[in-house]
Amino acid sequence: MTCPACPITVKKSLEKVSGVSDVQVNLDQKTAIVIYDPVMIQLETLIEATTNAGSRFPVFRKLPS
Repeated sequence: MTCPACPITVKKSLEKVSGVSDVQVNLDQKTAIVIYDPVMIQLETLIEATTNAGSRFPVFRKLPS
């Protein structure tokens, strides 16, 4: 994420994924926090959504459900 529009694009892309309940994107920290239902979607689906939006995020931590 390098431009002011990037967080908006990434957030909208993630919010379109069925099973995502909350998305917080921070341009300064270049992070996205995503709350989702792991029964409905896999982590790889979220990574694909951000990649398709033009951003790539490493996964720092996956919290237990």
